[in-house]
Amino acid sequence: MPTDIHPRSVPHIWIQAARPKTLPAAAAPVLMGIALALSAGAFHPVAAALALTAALLIQVGVNFHNDYADFLQGADTEDRVGPLRVTQAGWVDPTTMRRATVAVFALAVAAGTYLMIRGGWPIVAVGIASIASAVWYTAGGSYSLASLGLADVFVLIFFGPVAVGGTYYVQALQLPGYVLAVGLAPGLLSMAILLVNNIRDLANDRAAGRRTLVVRMGRSAAVALYGACFVGALALPVALMNKTDTAWAALLPLVLAPWAVYLVRAVATTHDPAAMNRLLAGTGRFLALYAVLFFIGWTL
Repeated sequence: MPTDIHPRSVPHIWIQAARPKTLPAAAAPVLMGIALALSAGAFHPVAAALALTAALLIQVGVNFHNDYADFLQGADTEDRVGPLRVTQAGWVDPTTMRRATVAVFALAVAAGTYLMIRGGWPIVAVGIASIASAVWYTAGGSYSLASLGLADVFVLIFFGPVAVGGTYYVQALQLPGYVLAVGLAPGLLSMAILLVNNIRDLANDRAAGRRTLVVRMGRSAAVALYGACFVGALALPVALMNKTDTAWAALLPLVLAPWAVYLVRAVATTHDPAAMNRLLAGTGRFLALYAVLFFIGWTL
């Protein structure tokens, strides 16, 4: 995208930097954790609201830091095929972006303070690990999570069992094993979002020396893993349907199966960057709708 096209306003710049299309990955596991708490009679509105706020702020912080670090490391250039990054475009200078990153993470800590007091050391540990992983994602050059090919695993864990389990725990103050199992579904779909993003960026990441999982395993294997993420996420409602009184409703996410087939086939056959951007957005919408259907099914 040309860097001489300037957005209309300063708020527009920061909305662009926050990458709103990535926010479903942060909100979805929290919504599912709230659904599980409601189903168990353990819903705590203040804790639920703060968990959602903290999750969204951490995701925005990740996006700001990614924008800043990728520019410094040369991963974002004029040849970038994904959505424009504001630091690379010259709309925000690196120092300002670094300060904004720190500020957003500080707000996330502030939002999570009550949760840490309520949940104790487990929530403190989750908060520290979440922010540390967010920074490590691109920090450290060749030793970053992205370059080590470990980002996908961390996304699976932190946008999955950790987010769902943490949301449930700050409400119920206990953590049944099946809650962590439920967390695998949004974790797998968040991993699918990262995979399609990195499949699109395969050539640029290779040129920048970033050895993502997709670079390491190749396009065909990455597409197969992308499909496996959908299979796993859609199998989980079947495996856990006995944990809710309304078993049929718990299967609501299965109506998305045809859409999953379409997305996998499209990613396998598409090489145009603009089309891949649409598939990336579609994968994010799939996760959001999956979480909504899960919420409906578990709270009926």
